[in-house]
Amino acid sequence: MALPKFILGDNTEFPNAIYVIHTEFPRFIINLEDDDLEWFEDFDDEDEKELVAETENMIKLATEFYDNEILKYEE
Repeated sequence: MALPKFILGDNTEFPNAIYVIHTEFPRFIINLEDDDLEWFEDFDDEDEKELVAETENMIKLATEFYDNEILKYEE
């Protein structure tokens, strides 16, 4: 099955949370309400150094995806 790079998610138990799920490596879910990020991968020390540098960019991409999706709903 082909998955989109990003997926929006919500949950009634967390009504203020806005989740964006990144389905490609490195897979993660971010709550845009507080920028809490959860990785679905296990990383070694070398990988973690690289991810720290890329995390800001990944948050930016997830936020841009969300903003674009919301614009489509408003149209």
